[in-house]
Amino acid sequence: MKLLGIGSRINHSEYGKGVVTNVTTQHYWVTFIERGLETIDLDSEFEIIEAADGDVDTVSFFDVESSLVNILKKWSDTSEVVPIADKYKGGKLILEPADEGLKSYELPIDTFFHKITMVRDRLRVMEQRINSSDLDEQGKIDLQQYITRIYGSLTSFNILFKSKSHNFVGQRK
Repeated sequence: MKLLGIGSRINHSEYGKGVVTNVTTQHYWVTFIERGLETIDLDSEFEIIEAADGDVDTVSFFDVESSLVNILKKWSDTSEVVPIADKYKGGKLILEPADEGLKSYELPIDTFFHKITMVRDRLRVMEQRINSSDLDEQGKIDLQQYITRIYGSLTSFNILFKSKSHNFVGQRK
């Protein structure tokens, strides 16, 4: 029995069509279109659609997983990891009411920062959805200008970002 290489395409009677993503001494790791990742025995019954040539160890499951994560980050609306400025790491935000009889509110600054970056990421997704929507051009422009003004309102929080490339940018004059 000749081992299939990584990248080989198969059709399994139970799982459907898939691609071999890793090979161990006893199993193929196959990512099936409809079932996701499954392991099947090397001697399982399946149709070979296309056998990949070459060494079976050329790409590891880790490499495939890393590539998939990168693709998902690029094309989904999950947020990127944005580092907080070093001087604020582990700090806290304290809100003191004017009335001395009331208790102050403390919030870890990391939690507050996470919420700010979530707002920014959701605004970016909204921009993408506006741009790909069926709105007329003037409607898109009006909404984009409104989002730009929202970004401008959030520029006070730029001191929290470690890198200026992550800063909020409002309307430039």
